[in-house]
Amino acid sequence: MDGLNKVLVTIGRGVGGVVGTLYQAGRDTIDTIIRNILPFMAFIAFIIGLVLATGIGDVIANGIKGLAGNIVGLLIVSVVCAIPVLSPLLGPGAVIAQVVGTLLGVEIGRGNIPPQMALPALFAINPQVGCDFIPVGLALGEAEPETVEVGVPAVLFSRLITGPLAVVIAYVASFGMYS
Repeated sequence: MDGLNKVLVTIGRGVGGVVGTLYQAGRDTIDTIIRNILPFMAFIAFIIGLVLATGIGDVIANGIKGLAGNIVGLLIVSVVCAIPVLSPLLGPGAVIAQVVGTLLGVEIGRGNIPPQMALPALFAINPQVGCDFIPVGLALGEAEPETVEVGVPAVLFSRLITGPLAVVIAYVASFGMYS
């Protein structure tokens, strides 16, 4: 009977440990969501609403449309979209990239922009992707404040370099794609 008791106690402790760990994980998850994710979602909702209500996405898209027909124009678009001050504002919900992408797609379909520019244009309008989430990602990783101070600008400036490089690589990769 003593052996059975020991087995039951051991099983009970094991199950109790697992349940306690899962419970604590749930509490930590809810805490993280309340402290980090929900404020980010509110910010993104505000930015998306602002872009849609003001029509700035359409203005930017119409301005960019003229640059999308050649590699130099796409490099300019890429650099503008990757400017470290602008990219966190252009990124939320990718609203502006969606509007620009739709407009460029229509222009490619009409024949006003060569189809070979589709791939480079995709990379030109998207160097800001993820730049709005960097502070939240670092917070989720429980980064030190000093890491955030250095990490956010580092990523933003790296996108300023890698964005145009991605456009050039996509341009080269699109050779012969629509022959």
